[in-house]
Amino acid sequence: MTGLEALGMGMASAATIPPPLRDGGRGKKIVVLGAGLAGLTAAYELQRAGYQVSIVEARSIAGGRCQTARRGFALTELGGITQRCRFDEGLYFNHGPWRIPYHHRSTLHYIKTFGIPVELVNNDNDASYIYSTRGKGRLASRPVRKMEIEADIRGRSAEILAKVVQAGSLDRTFDAADKELFLAYLEAEGYLTGVDRDYAGTSGRGWRVKPGAGLHPGAPSTPYGLLDILHSNAWKTLSSVPDWDSPRTMFQPVGGMDALAKAFVDRLPGQIHYETRVEKIRQSDKGVEVSLIDPTGARSMLAADWCVCTIPLSVLKTIDHGFAEPFAAAMNGASYHPVGKIGLQMKSRFWEEKDWLYGGHVYTDDDDISLISMPSHGWFSQKGILLGYYQGGGNAAKISALAPDQRTEMALAFGEKIFHDYRSSFETAISVAWHLVPYSLGGWAEWSDEARVRDYPKLLQPDRRIYLAGEHLSYLGGWQAGAIESAWMQIDALHKRASSDSL
Repeated sequence: MTGLEALGMGMASAATIPPPLRDGGRGKKIVVLGAGLAGLTAAYELQRAGYQVSIVEARSIAGGRCQTARRGFALTELGGITQRCRFDEGLYFNHGPWRIPYHHRSTLHYIKTFGIPVELVNNDNDASYIYSTRGKGRLASRPVRKMEIEADIRGRSAEILAKVVQAGSLDRTFDAADKELFLAYLEAEGYLTGVDRDYAGTSGRGWRVKPGAGLHPGAPSTPYGLLDILHSNAWKTLSSVPDWDSPRTMFQPVGGMDALAKAFVDRLPGQIHYETRVEKIRQSDKGVEVSLIDPTGARSMLAADWCVCTIPLSVLKTIDHGFAEPFAAAMNGASYHPVGKIGLQMKSRFWEEKDWLYGGHVYTDDDDISLISMPSHGWFSQKGILLGYYQGGGNAAKISALAPDQRTEMALAFGEKIFHDYRSSFETAISVAWHLVPYSLGGWAEWSDEARVRDYPKLLQPDRRIYLAGEHLSYLGGWQAGAIESAWMQIDALHKRASSDSL
């Protein structure tokens, strides 16, 4: 890991700004294959260094998987089924990347550089629901407020541990002063009261009758028993320490994630060849030639001194690329994760009006749904778009076999178990199965431990004059930061070679 982190590709990447590409670029031509975030990043930085850059993109839009569905957007999956987004004007759904962690400094570098307005994502909502389908007892198969489960599991656990400490069971571990400090911590952690340090609930878990004006002090809610919580399985969704990639502080561009891709495009005028497919790639000691097919079916050739190829490996393997055999074989080390998402337009924001949920997620152990996410924008407006499911792996592959209207029905059937108005408020939907989307063929790349050792390092090196880049060549798989930082690493290496004219 140390060597990869030195390259800016580790989990705790120190890459926060692009590499300084000084001198050497003028008069040299670069062809960038793919206008996703890696390709756009590479093209933008290389152009600033004086290179003549051309970008080839098979889609009619730039951004790769950085897409936003809004009214008029069309999505065609393998098999030819096309969905057209019929959301109301002004509503949108990020069916690709939808959140930016605060520590993804590379992504935020361009957000700041391009002046893209952003807003916070409410990634953790205490008032949201947990819905367990696999648990038992009175808390299973019903929506339960996350704050109730969180307060009660902490309180009950702290109460038990406090009594163990008071009984002297940890006297060999603590001296008297340490014991009192630990008990003080448990009192605060578990809201314990009295000499016996009992847990009797807390206002933080919510009220049975809310306090109000005049003679209405409110009535506290009754905490759940420890065994009820344990048997329900609801506790499995809780974590006092957020996952590194899903911290509580996250951002989103105002109006849709595709704002980032559009900002790059605005700075690369006329340089992207849209709806142009790569048919063949060949190279010599002096340059690279790429055979192309344009939207009319006409063939052409694009020649350059160097190539940055950001096409996903799942797609690149289907192209006549001409790579050396060890390099080509290494591409087989990565598999691509099936991913499915659905956006549901609701005619009322019932989750806000009736459940007081402003952003955050409903968590469930149903793998076909995984979570339901409420939007972190458009507060108090009339309508909104819910993320109705976000599944991966085998479940995503299974659901992708359904027709779009069947996917919608599955999402509605589950959602109405939690929200009374879910079905009656529904208006229209759009869903995506990224493993069925042409020119993506997967949500993100995954590497086994063995392939990381055997194959991954080979692809970090160029095949003669061709450098690969993308989230698949990072330890930030599935994140825009992985694509951006991979591009930074590869253009830095390319520039050093091109500047010295070593070939």
